[in-house]
Amino acid sequence: QVQLAESGGGLVQAGGSLSLSCAASGRSFSDYVVGWFRQAPGKEREFVALVTWSGRGTRYADSVKDRFTISRDNAKNMVNLQMTSLKPEDTAVYYCAANRGTFGSTPGEYDYWGQGTHVTVSS
Repeated sequence: QVQLAESGGGLVQAGGSLSLSCAASGRSFSDYVVGWFRQAPGKEREFVALVTWSGRGTRYADSVKDRFTISRDNAKNMVNLQMTSLKPEDTAVYYCAANRGTFGSTPGEYDYWGQGTHVTVSS
């Protein structure tokens, strides 16, 4: 089992950058695929990015490709999401999530979730 806690959210102007962190506690963090999802008010939770166990493989939603970068440091039990060229439509609560077995992009494929961190992008 793994526990996740996000940090780094806040208010930023359009075009700016923000870095989110996901700290994990528990055993065998490197056994988990970690994903970032987001949920805007009134909308469903959507996939943002994921990183594989080793960190060598990544996957991004089309809406954030070339703007967001996901990375992980298994020695520190951390996953980061570097967000650049932010847009008002990136405003949402951002969640990190983990699963042991899939490179999935749907929330149902993830077993463990953090509480979320708010990101607001002003125009």
